[in-house]
Amino acid sequence: MASISARRLSKELSEIRSEGCPVGINLVQADDFATWLFTIEVMGESLYQGEVHTLQFRFDTSYPISSPAVQFVVTDGKQAPVHPHVYSNGHICASILGNEWSPVLSVVAVCVTLQSMLASCKKKERPVDNDRYVRNAPDNPKKTRFHYDDDTV
Repeated sequence: MASISARRLSKELSEIRSEGCPVGINLVQADDFATWLFTIEVMGESLYQGEVHTLQFRFDTSYPISSPAVQFVVTDGKQAPVHPHVYSNGHICASILGNEWSPVLSVVAVCVTLQSMLASCKKKERPVDNDRYVRNAPDNPKKTRFHYDDDTV
């Protein structure tokens, strides 16, 4: 019998493949129910106009009861967007990935939220504690207990 996680991810993937994603969001890879990759681009005028960033979703067997581990992909040639809630290692401080996660949220809904977070940003800068956080950060951003106190950027 398939796990709840596998059934839910199968349903989400089927919907993405049949209905497509919202404008600016593209499925890049979903070979299994462990890791998916999407690109997101902010549409319209914003500080991030023309930038395309890759998001990695990692799922455990508790999805959708627990949130996926979501981060921007950082490689030699690609950096995470410069944003007050995005660390240079790609980790994202967003309450919907932590204490405000809800099983009704989908992978596409997370992409849209992060796309909106970038679109509404007024100033490109790293979080104030970026260097310290990146030095000590776990591989999995879900293991970080972020403090959510600023939703105005």
